[in-house]
Amino acid sequence: MTSEELNIAFNEAVERINAHKEPFPADFLLRLYAYYKKATNNYGRPSSRKPIINAFKTNALFQVQDITQDEAKQTYIDLVNNYFLYRK
Repeated sequence: MTSEELNIAFNEAVERINAHKEPFPADFLLRLYAYYKKATNNYGRPSSRKPIINAFKTNALFQVQDITQDEAKQTYIDLVNNYFLYRK
């Protein structure tokens, strides 16, 4: 997959998630959060009002720190595709 194709697929996956109206499992959201932040090079601090949520988000970011931006995009795409393929 070329870089342009990867970017298109990543943006489509983000749109699918944003358009979905039902709630997602918390662990799935944390993984999406971490891979999205890594994929977009957005390293801003988590901004939840609850410290425990910020701690979980920070931990999720630490877990993806050693992958590339393209790997993060591909993993995000795979997570989204698998979620919609296997959801009830």
